[in-house]
Parts: sequence; C-alpha cells; structure tokens
Amino acid sequence: MSTRRRRLQLNVNGAVHTVEVQTRKTLADTLRDDLGLTGTHLGCEHGVCGACTVLVDGRPVRSCLLLAVQVEGARVETVESLGGPTSLHLLQEAFSAHHALQCGFCTPGILMSAVAFLRDHPEPTPQQVREMLAGHLCRCTGYLSIVDAILAAARALSTARQQP
Repeated sequence: MSTRRRRLQLNVNGAVHTVEVQTRKTLADTLRDDLGLTGTHLGCEHGVCGACTVLVDGRPVRSCLLLAVQVEGARVETVESLGGPTSLHLLQEAFSAHHALQCGFCTPGILMSAVAFLRDHPEPTPQQVREMLAGHLCRCTGYLSIVDAILAAARALSTARQQP
C-alpha cells in the first residue's frame, strides 16, 4: 500500500488550512483527524448512509468516498459552518423545534444535504424533501420529523429573505 504523503492547502469553512496527509487519506478522515472537525460523522464508510456528507463547492458529497487530495482548490463546508457560537442556523433551529435530531448521529450529513437542497429548492414539497432524504439512512427511523423540520426551515428561510 502506498504511504506517499502530500502537503495540501484546504479551504474549509472559509479558512485555509495546510495539512500533510497520505495521498490515500479520505476527506472525512482528514477533516476529523487533521483539522479536528469532528462534526462530520463516519457511518458505513461505503457512501451509503450519508452521515459523512459535506459540501464541496456547494454540492453535497460523501466525504468517506473522496480523497483529501481531490478537494485541494475547492471550497469545503462542514456542519461546523452552520450557525455561530451564539446562534443556530435556521435549519438547526427547525430540527430542534421539530424533534428531528433524534440520536443525532446522521444529523450533520442530513443538515448539509438539506442546506444545499434548500438553496436549489427554496419552496420544496414534502415529496421533494423525501426524495432528497433518500440518500440518508437514519437508524432512528424518524423521517417524518426530519421532513417537517426541513419544510419549516424552508418557510423560515423564505420569511428571512423577504425581510429588509
């Protein structure tokens, strides 16, 4: 197995980080191990469950299937980019209000997919939300509350956009 290492500059959550990683190291492991961004969870490590979803140049990707060297020069957003130290993102507030957090393991990946989804679908239907969630496995089996939370967040974001 290759042990080649490479120095990279990664733009994660608006900050540029320099890391030296093995060329075969995944983005998920680099985020967690080298940058301390442990909000990105690893579930199946086969790209099936969606727990490790992050945004690369605004699009949701499975960070367990992507090598860190593949995202050099791209803009990476993790769940840590949502909200702030004293306030939650509207989507996070909706998840809390609708009890969509459940055990929370899959939540970061779902939140990141939902952020990208709501950018493209500002007024989604329940069916569109369910189709977006098809790429995520929640072992708590509580998808109804997750759908309700995403629809509530869409309404809140729409209201926020209309205010001066």
